[in-house]
Amino acid sequence: MKTPVRFILAGLGIGLVCMFTVTAGPGGGVANADEHEEKHGTEAAENAAGTDTAQAVDNCVVCHRENDNLPDHFMAADVHMQSGISCSGCHGGDPTSDDEDVAMSKAKGFRGVPSKEQIPDFCGRCHSDINFMRKYRPGIATDQETQYWTSVHGQKLRAHDKKVADCTSCHTAHSIFPASDTRSSVNALNVPSTCGRCHGDATYMAGYGIPTDQLEKFKKSVHGIALLQNQDTGAPACNDCHGNHGAMPPGVNSIAQICGQCHVNNMNYFTESRMGHAWVEQGFHACEECHGNHGVAKTSDTMIGTTDGAVCLDCHEQGDKGFETAGKIRASLDSLSTAYDAAVAKQKVVQRIGMDDVDIGFMLQEANQSLVQSRTLVHTFDAPKVAARTDEGMVKAQEASVMADHQVKEYHVRRRGFGMATLFTTILAIALFFRIRQMESRP
Repeated sequence: MKTPVRFILAGLGIGLVCMFTVTAGPGGGVANADEHEEKHGTEAAENAAGTDTAQAVDNCVVCHRENDNLPDHFMAADVHMQSGISCSGCHGGDPTSDDEDVAMSKAKGFRGVPSKEQIPDFCGRCHSDINFMRKYRPGIATDQETQYWTSVHGQKLRAHDKKVADCTSCHTAHSIFPASDTRSSVNALNVPSTCGRCHGDATYMAGYGIPTDQLEKFKKSVHGIALLQNQDTGAPACNDCHGNHGAMPPGVNSIAQICGQCHVNNMNYFTESRMGHAWVEQGFHACEECHGNHGVAKTSDTMIGTTDGAVCLDCHEQGDKGFETAGKIRASLDSLSTAYDAAVAKQKVVQRIGMDDVDIGFMLQEANQSLVQSRTLVHTFDAPKVAARTDEGMVKAQEASVMADHQVKEYHVRRRGFGMATLFTTILAIALFFRIRQMESRP
């Protein structure tokens, strides 16, 4: 017996209503993901207390929530809460008691909210204890507090400057996430804005005598574009150059080493060069003198030489040896760059006409490698060394050009041969046609 259509439709309607009811929030609408996380996260927080084992109920969270008095930006997904370290883990007290006087009594170890000067030690009680930290993060460093007191921030805090950064200024207090988490204030993608909250505020930084345009410059720099626009977390953020807990301005002797963490060959060439030694003696800031610091621009050959825009002209003028060396280095780079570009243009012609460009490509790879190495060798400030490498590249680029010319020539030979063969075949076909007609016309 067939089931009436109206019964089928009614059943589907009831099913949809049930599904909607299950997924609906308290207000009758579809539950918001954030509300779901807050609800279940708070339940998890209420069940997390102490530093060793979770309690049945965390009355710190229960009471503060009932009184709408949870700390600003409190998140139950905080790394401490997720590890079972709730309010009492930092502030002390007895989270199992619902009596405020008992829960927040000094007899129960209640410490309350630390002062600005107390925060490093407050966090360091756990983070400087390797035996404690081993239970949660065996690989984490436990010298952060020691490093902090050596930093500019730590030194100024000891001098009672309450505007400087402490642990919570960078990590927050109640919404801490692992640095690998994109929600973390110290995630690589968020570090510039975290540092910029203070260092980009001219009013807040007034009196310290340092610029406040670092963040804006960084955003436009080659590093900033790679990190913030291209989401390349391998690019450096503030802490990669200045340090984390022991943050300091790089010194004269350390700048090349800092840049050299990524730019290894450039650093080695520069520090071993005659100019590198001279710059240290004169107090020049190595890489920074030519490339800048927060606003490092993408490099190009125009930075080198004796023409307008070359940074060499900032120190050298016509007639001195440095001026002559800069001109020679630029000439070598231009020669190889021009030859390489010409060979690449010929390769594109070969590709367009459908001829074999495999060997040409391999040769161009070697030429390009020589060009890259030549640009790195600029940091030796040794014109003969640069010329030797560009000469190697020139040979490869010229060979690639010759091979491309041969392929183009071969293409035209084939075209002429094909044309002649086509003409011959056509003539033969016409001759056969008339011969057949002639034979058919005979009686």
